[in-house]
Amino acid sequence: MIKITGPNENLSRDEAAWRAQTLKVHSYEVNLDISTAQDLSVTGYRSITTLVFTASGTSETFLDYIHESVESITLNGSDIDPASAVIGSRIYVEGLLQGEENPNTLIIDGHSHYSRSGEGLHRYVDPADGQTYCYTQFEPADARRVYANFEQPDLKAPFTFIVRAPQGWHVASNQSPAHLEDHGNGTMTTHFAPTLPISTYITTVLAGPYFVATDSYSRTLADGTELVIPLNASCRASIAKHFDAQNILDLTKQGLDFFHELFEYPYPWGKYDSAFVPEYNLGAMENPGLVTFTENYVFTSRATEGQHETRANTIMHEMVHMWFGDLVTMNWWDDLWLKESFADYIGTLAVDEGTSFSTAWITFANRRKGWAYVADQLPTTHPIVADITDLEAAKQNFDGITYAKGASVLKQLAAYVGQEAFRDASREYFRKHEFANTSLADFLTVLEDVSGRNMDAWAKAWLQSAGVPVLGLSITEADGLTTAASLTQSGTDPITGTPIEHPHVLNVGLFDLVDGKLSRTASHAVELTGNGVSLDFLVGSQRPDLILPNDGDATYAMVCFDERSLATLLKHLSSLSDPLARATCWAALWNMVRDAKLPAAAFLTAVRTHAHAVTEASVYSLLLEQATTAIGSFLPPAQRDAQRGKLADSMVAWLDQAAPGSDMQIATARALARLARGNVAADVVDSLLEGTLSWDSLEVDEELRWALWQAKAASGRLDATSYAALEADASANPSAVATAGRLLALAARPDTEVKAAAFNSVLTATDQTGKPLSNEAISATAAGFQLGTRDMLDVQYVSYWPALEDIWATLSIGLATRVIRGLFPVAQDLSPEASHPVVETVDRWLTEHPDAPRALRRILLEERDALCRSLAAQALSSDN
Repeated sequence: MIKITGPNENLSRDEAAWRAQTLKVHSYEVNLDISTAQDLSVTGYRSITTLVFTASGTSETFLDYIHESVESITLNGSDIDPASAVIGSRIYVEGLLQGEENPNTLIIDGHSHYSRSGEGLHRYVDPADGQTYCYTQFEPADARRVYANFEQPDLKAPFTFIVRAPQGWHVASNQSPAHLEDHGNGTMTTHFAPTLPISTYITTVLAGPYFVATDSYSRTLADGTELVIPLNASCRASIAKHFDAQNILDLTKQGLDFFHELFEYPYPWGKYDSAFVPEYNLGAMENPGLVTFTENYVFTSRATEGQHETRANTIMHEMVHMWFGDLVTMNWWDDLWLKESFADYIGTLAVDEGTSFSTAWITFANRRKGWAYVADQLPTTHPIVADITDLEAAKQNFDGITYAKGASVLKQLAAYVGQEAFRDASREYFRKHEFANTSLADFLTVLEDVSGRNMDAWAKAWLQSAGVPVLGLSITEADGLTTAASLTQSGTDPITGTPIEHPHVLNVGLFDLVDGKLSRTASHAVELTGNGVSLDFLVGSQRPDLILPNDGDATYAMVCFDERSLATLLKHLSSLSDPLARATCWAALWNMVRDAKLPAAAFLTAVRTHAHAVTEASVYSLLLEQATTAIGSFLPPAQRDAQRGKLADSMVAWLDQAAPGSDMQIATARALARLARGNVAADVVDSLLEGTLSWDSLEVDEELRWALWQAKAASGRLDATSYAALEADASANPSAVATAGRLLALAARPDTEVKAAAFNSVLTATDQTGKPLSNEAISATAAGFQLGTRDMLDVQYVSYWPALEDIWATLSIGLATRVIRGLFPVAQDLSPEASHPVVETVDRWLTEHPDAPRALRRILLEERDALCRSLAAQALSSDN
């Protein structure tokens, strides 16, 4: 074992494999004392870890611990000097007993940092009532910020947590409390029951004066025994009045019903808590027994059906993980897809089949897959089964490929082998590998056994290659009739350079204009292999007005419409009543804009002409987001004001027409507020803020009000009077939404001094007093900063490039990513120079820093690609 100097935070796959080969962990006991958490002058808390493990073939090893201090280390009763054993974030241990019959007991007594980054043990002070809340978030490798451990998924063990906290706090972990210890001094220690074997990244602790609602779930299992699962749902006390806890608990029961039927493996983790926490970096985390969610799912403002459906999807996604990910876990992060792709696919299936929501697959087709297509077109794309060499790479692979592309491919797999075979393979997989770790080969072996198919070629095509397949049409006509037609597949794997020739089982839909409406006249099942397949059903007939490859959205592929179909859509899309087909078509049009194949102005005309006919709030909201993005990113500057004005006029008209209190009304109002950051609809913004204008049943709630303040600020119309009114709003109604909303609004003001202060605050991750900014404060300030003209922002970037490596070295990867992405020069105006100056600067930086961390280089490459994509779309619009 070679001792590495430096921070040592980036564990490699090879190092983890060596530990997995030489160690077996029998148990952890983690003792945390957060009884002083309410005292913000106290920066850390005591953390004592006791590990019992055996070693084979080595007398030495190392542990991971990102600590404030290490007071003592004891191995098998003998003290080890921390001064020599602790190097950066690693603790090196020598003199291990070897052999299964000789367990080692290692005790590490240290202090860990309270976090403001959302990584580790995060501490939050509620602006509404001053109460302190704590929670943990560990994936992929931040348990080591709380306690010393072997931070890798394949060294599972039972965990026993002991937590001392202020008396009266709700304290929770993966298991239920075994007993409580009252110290008589205002503190209480909770001793939790041991867990079943789990990985470090899904251990968890929650502590604070949370509001808690309780319930229970029960069912009779196949063997006649009764399974009873205690349930609870919790959130901060100050937002409890907005918390629809019973809806959460009811959805949890519906999910447990669905997955017990589907998997035929009883939920093994005892209780099922759902905690909604502040400043959360993710949507949710699948800690067994205690799932944590972003408190954005506690709707303090009016929520649309689409928002409720998204929350339900997240609940189901995390519940899938109780089996895929927690019960059976990947060996290493290469196979992250073995949990995330499955959770994304089966979670959507559960919402569709196990709840009252009816548009889950429509949202998936329009929104979720769009995320996948974006990620798969980046220069940093990767196969679903990725090559993850270290923890920094793992952190960045929680992306659209691992989640949404993987889910899309699993949906195609279910069509390929059959739903029953897919279900039966899952059941056998759990029985065979319960509480263990697996890789791609393990799942494919089970799938082959159940389906009778050899999966090697399918896996190689879909899981071990990169890039987006593109489906197109080749049609030959004579005398008004089709003489030959084929469905084509094109695209290139950007890593290997080989053509994409994936197998697809899909439908091709045919639509004609009937009485002015686009109606499906037929949908034909097609099996595509290689680069094309004949569509004989089209031969001898007139070409339909619209041909939709991937009708039903069964496969993962972008669609390239033939000329007639594209013209039909641009003119008649609002007459297409099938919601899934309509969402698929809208998604395809947006992809064409991003790929500079459809001018942004044409897309905006389609939105103004047809968006009003969309009935699904999630699809409608996304269309308005895309339209706003198209104006700011894909149009040349000279065309933006006119297009922004036209869209604003359409939105006002839609507000006039919207049903009072409807989802479309509130979605339109929020979208108009975001669009108004570009200095349009100023009279509407002012009147809504002043209360002198309103549409019937439209409430200017917290979310809408802060969006309006941000529009007013970004437009340069925040004078002394309105500034005082903004500050009065923030003071009168302190909340997490108000805190972030205020920061964004103030940083959005088009003033050079304001921009300089905001830039420096984000760059240093500190406020004006030098105190560290939280994760959400960084993002809000950066978002406000970017709302400015290019000449106002460019002056700040002189100090951006020299600071990049230092930012990466001194901040956690989560905060560093927020800073670097948040401040990247996004001014996307066309440049008169042959090469855009920002592109030139990125290229020069990458050339001059060949040894910069791969994860940092990845961020810059992706931001560069987004900029180049915008410039290409602007160039297309300039030519049209």
